[in-house]
Amino acid sequence: MPTVEEWMSEAVALARAAMEIGEVPIGCVVAHEPSGKVIGRGYNRRETDRDPTAHAEILAMREAGGALGHWRLVDCTLVVTLEPCPMCAGAIVNARVPRLVYGCDDPKAGAVRTLYQLCTDNRLNHRVEVTAGVLADECAGLLRDFFRAQRALGKK
Repeated sequence: MPTVEEWMSEAVALARAAMEIGEVPIGCVVAHEPSGKVIGRGYNRRETDRDPTAHAEILAMREAGGALGHWRLVDCTLVVTLEPCPMCAGAIVNARVPRLVYGCDDPKAGAVRTLYQLCTDNRLNHRVEVTAGVLADECAGLLRDFFRAQRALGKK
């Protein structure tokens, strides 16, 4: 069975692929726990697809749902390089994902533990086990490098 660090390494590779096409470097995998296999992959494609919902997590969950043949990702772990935003945290809860692993916190839009705690809110119909900080320095470094380069180019 792969470790969360191995799954996060794959998410980091996806984040690097996003950066190569000018997207914010966020990558995500959905692992099917019983088999240990990655059944969903995604990286940010908002600019490429001209779609505000084309976040890494959403794309990975869509692929995983297709692989399983249903929308409930009850036997899965979602692994993403950055703390999910409110949209993605809400989708994680709605997909019944039991376990979320993420790299670095997002102080501007984090909805798992930084600004909001959607995944563990007792008022919602589902709660998610959360593990934060896996390969956090590497994940944060990709984002720092990307935005530093964007500022140097006068973008974002």
